[in-house]
Amino acid sequence: MFNKLRKWMLAYLDIGTNGSRDREDNQQIFVSNLFSFIGYTITFALAVGAILNANTLLAISLFSASLLFFLAHQIHRVKSIKNTYKISTRIVFVSLLFLMLYLVYSGGYANTGPLWIYILPPVAFFFGGLRKGLINIGLFIILVSGMLFYPNDMFINAVYSYEFKSRLIYSFLTVTLLFGFYEFSRQRFIRFIQTLSDQFEQQAMHDPLTQLPNRRAMGDYLHHEFNRAQRSQKSMSLLLCDIDHFKKINDIHGHEGGDYALKALADLFTNTLRKQDKISRWGGEEFLFLLPETTGNEAHILAEKIRKKVAKHEFTYAQKTFNITLSIGVKEVSQQMSIDKAISAADNYLYQAKENGRNRTMPETIESGAD
Repeated sequence: MFNKLRKWMLAYLDIGTNGSRDREDNQQIFVSNLFSFIGYTITFALAVGAILNANTLLAISLFSASLLFFLAHQIHRVKSIKNTYKISTRIVFVSLLFLMLYLVYSGGYANTGPLWIYILPPVAFFFGGLRKGLINIGLFIILVSGMLFYPNDMFINAVYSYEFKSRLIYSFLTVTLLFGFYEFSRQRFIRFIQTLSDQFEQQAMHDPLTQLPNRRAMGDYLHHEFNRAQRSQKSMSLLLCDIDHFKKINDIHGHEGGDYALKALADLFTNTLRKQDKISRWGGEEFLFLLPETTGNEAHILAEKIRKKVAKHEFTYAQKTFNITLSIGVKEVSQQMSIDKAISAADNYLYQAKENGRNRTMPETIESGAD
């Protein structure tokens, strides 16, 4: 019985959440559902109590608040409305704000109504954040202070002692500051976690030496662009290039010199390509280029431009100058071809370029769209 109730409650609180939203939005929807559930159940129970005590005005106010809290949850069920959580949280907070003002004004049951105002700070900070929460709470304190301390109690319908009024404001300010500090710490911690997450993602998806996307990241780019090309019926091509005699560079200039060559080439490649093109360090001294909306002939022209530019460039490391040449395989990805097959074909052409003397692009002539 308890497990069934627990599952029902979790399913109820998850209404409106989905995988397409980020974690913070889903959390706000979950908490909005929780606050609205607690809000309409408690206010409904208090309204029934007010009726039993013949306090009609208080009962009407509590029933109205209960209805608004209930509406804040139901809005998540309307799929045609975007950003339901923003509307829902505003309804919850505004309903709570006016209910608290009314309880201070009326005194509630036996003048205990003002004691409910302490639930306002956590709700204000959670839904509005630190800055907006402080503004909303500040306005509430100004309104409540004006109601409580205006001469002759003109704006309240209850009798409170001066000591009760002053201690209510002081204690509310203390609670607000504590929750404000908690929200400040929470936001700082979230930013810290986000920074760590971004760093880990950068490390997981980029080559640490060249800072280019690695094989894993390029795999995501390839499949995304391939699906887009399939939908739009547009061309895309691949270049797979390898540094000729890279071992010789390491032997002469050391591994540090080889690392320098890889980083310098990465910069040169990046400055040569178009904005829409992607390049990755595919492995060792191999680089894979993804060229969206590019035919095989266009890719071959770009490959030759890159090859000649690299061959003419003088690389200097430890006051020693040296040259680098590339062997490049080119493959246009046809509509009937898989990404893996296209990469394999480009690799075969790269092998042919190596076998035919290096410092060349293969195939030497390309029929656009050919498999």
